[in-house]
Amino acid sequence: MVTMTGRLFVTGAAGQLGTAVRQVAARGDSILDVTPLTSTDLDIADSESVRSALTDLTADDVVLNCIAYTDVDGAEEDHSGAHAVNVDGPAHLVRVTKEKGAWLIHISTDYVFSGTPPRVADIEGYEPGDIDPREKPATVYGRTKLRGENVVLRNDPSSTIVRTAWLYTGGPESKDFVGTMRRLEAQRVTISVVDDQTGSPTYAHDLAAGLLELAGRGWTDAVAGQVLHATNAGRATWYELAAQVFTEIGADPARVQPCTTADFPRPAPRPAYSVLSGRSWAAAGLTPLRDWRTALGSAVAGQDSPVDHT
Repeated sequence: MVTMTGRLFVTGAAGQLGTAVRQVAARGDSILDVTPLTSTDLDIADSESVRSALTDLTADDVVLNCIAYTDVDGAEEDHSGAHAVNVDGPAHLVRVTKEKGAWLIHISTDYVFSGTPPRVADIEGYEPGDIDPREKPATVYGRTKLRGENVVLRNDPSSTIVRTAWLYTGGPESKDFVGTMRRLEAQRVTISVVDDQTGSPTYAHDLAAGLLELAGRGWTDAVAGQVLHATNAGRATWYELAAQVFTEIGADPARVQPCTTADFPRPAPRPAYSVLSGRSWAAAGLTPLRDWRTALGSAVAGQDSPVDHT
């Protein structure tokens, strides 16, 4: 049921997800007026900048925080930078939204999990409550994002956390994995991609449509204070995703060769398993995101999600 009538303030509006939210909203998939806030408008690491940018926020409004320090490898050296954006930033935001009575929706990540499959018999993936306090996330990025979640819910238990994973827009010039695979296809005869990391590929426009649906539904017991998982359905390894990209652009997927994580060491260890279950999203009465293969086809074709999330 649609209940919200205010504005949707989108922080990080020039980033990958923020841009997708603006684009999907522009086609009419939102009952809320979108107010984009870029880094020019708001420095999330500066409490006074946050307060100034949200000075006219009201209790009818929603703040969607799409800002994150997402350089996973860079965070291993830049602890303070990652903490300032992923922990201090959400703390600044939630203090203002709490004071104004507005609703904060904070975007988080699959990297908050340790990377160990939650249960042998599981077929869906991690549930929101599968965080094991005995196992810390393997990366600085993951640890700071988890702290950011905690600071949001501790300061305002009615806020909502939405975790997602393996986000991409997929354009031929995009810097994400799908865009990179499209460019490499034109540059190399074969490419090697790791086949021992499994996750949930997610098209940014599909997630954006889902977030607009969530914001438009308004504060309800089903979402207030909840941690929700929102990804395209299904799972894939990076190798499987790359091979599907080749298929979608009409290239031979056999040109993609599987390899192991050990073949491509990185400063930050990647989780071997980070599949997110969509049960919590559906249980909140929200439209499940479509299968990742179908979404990838739309991304490569330059199409938005066809689902009306209003």
